[in-house]
Amino acid sequence: MWQQPAQMNMHSPANGRVAVAPAAAPDGGYAWFILLSCFLVFGLTFGVIKAFGVFYVEIHQYFETTATGIAWITSIAVATIHFVAPVASALSARYSHRSVVIMGGLICSVGVVFGAFARNLIELYLTVGFLNGFGYAMTWTPTLTMLGLYFETRRPMANAVASAGECILTFVLIPLFQLLIDSYSWRGALLILGGLQLNLCVCGMLLRPLKVTRDVTCEVKAEEEGLSLELLPIDNSEQGKPSCQDAELSVSEGSDQGFNSTKKVSDNRTKKDELRTKILKYVDYTLITNARFMVYSMFGVFAALGFFAPALFLIPYARSKGIEEYQAAALMSISAALDLFGRVFFGWVANLRLVDMVQQLTATVILLGTVLLLCPLASSFSELAVFSAAFGLVYGAMVAIHITVLAEVVGVNRLGSALGFFMLIRGSGGLLGPPIAGFFIDKMSDYGTGFLMAGVALIVSALFLLLLHQMNRRGQGSTTKNIDMHTDKMGRSSRAKAKEQDMT
Repeated sequence: MWQQPAQMNMHSPANGRVAVAPAAAPDGGYAWFILLSCFLVFGLTFGVIKAFGVFYVEIHQYFETTATGIAWITSIAVATIHFVAPVASALSARYSHRSVVIMGGLICSVGVVFGAFARNLIELYLTVGFLNGFGYAMTWTPTLTMLGLYFETRRPMANAVASAGECILTFVLIPLFQLLIDSYSWRGALLILGGLQLNLCVCGMLLRPLKVTRDVTCEVKAEEEGLSLELLPIDNSEQGKPSCQDAELSVSEGSDQGFNSTKKVSDNRTKKDELRTKILKYVDYTLITNARFMVYSMFGVFAALGFFAPALFLIPYARSKGIEEYQAAALMSISAALDLFGRVFFGWVANLRLVDMVQQLTATVILLGTVLLLCPLASSFSELAVFSAAFGLVYGAMVAIHITVLAEVVGVNRLGSALGFFMLIRGSGGLLGPPIAGFFIDKMSDYGTGFLMAGVALIVSALFLLLLHQMNRRGQGSTTKNIDMHTDKMGRSSRAKAKEQDMT
């Protein structure tokens, strides 16, 4: 059905825009089930990745390999998540978020089960690394996109609570994995993990599409051609979506004045334009021309270099300092508990909008890098416990808002494609981070050098956030200037009309 304009602004510019508010996100009701689904998806994807450090020592001893060789398992999984994210976004647009997530749950479950029978590291790379990461991308990306559609005013808090699933399940899975390894070996533990990840299919079943959606492709075309976004079609089902051509026809019928140029453009559209429209429907590749988005993506690349290395090497670092295995595993549990608090608390703070979101993210990234640089100074269990608590708290503060910042950079209507491209670009950092850290560890024979590398990478990533903040300030300044000029022009026009009326 078509959304009817509520009011026509007769004093608007000649582009014929109509002021009608778009459909708002529910921010409640069934949105809480979407939040529950996203909460579990975070836990069963990135929570498992963070808890995989428990397997590290066992696999390292079993295959008698190097730190770099074991690091490639997690690295391939993380990189695959990032590289496949745009594919998951496109498949969600073509079919549905629900079906893509269910398929992803099946893939990662099969990958982990096959990994339990691996005879060498190459087979672990292909199963626990590639297949598992492919399934994670198919589940995490569509679920997080759906969460952004269901929440608007509470989006920072919703993202924080959803990401808290990573912390809670990490806290639970680390001692569980250690117990399973002691009881059934690392192969038996992987078999049980494969069955556990079938719950991702249940998470997919909870995803229900919004009753009212807007065609993002048409919105992009409308912005380029000067159309009003409020006159675009509204679709009540996943099938039978009206085309942009129909939207343009409706606009032309609604207002004969001001749309002649649009009608000419529509009549002269070439096959190349039509192909471009079809592509934009699934993948908004125009994002790569967005300077602010690309700067934020570069922040993601360098941040990813330091994201996953600490979680992978913290337990081996503690074991190298003479700490027993269950105490070493407890360090990750401490980190996960403070990570949970950091996500919820700082997500709540972000929801209050007391501080600019980019500034808050910049401060937390710099602080996180500083904490990692101080890690090699810790050697006893108590000192490592303090480090784990500090790392978890600041890491949670950062993760709580970085997706919210992405939504502010590109807008929620383009979040699906933006999330896919952001993960794709960030994937290079996720792929290289753990192996680079492993390389320094092998060369220096000290796990502390891996934390130094991660800290430096995060400090560098903060420089791109500072650049983004400056770009935002310049953009706001130019917008304010344009508004003031328009206001002055309207004021002069009003005074001129009043003078003419006085003369008559």
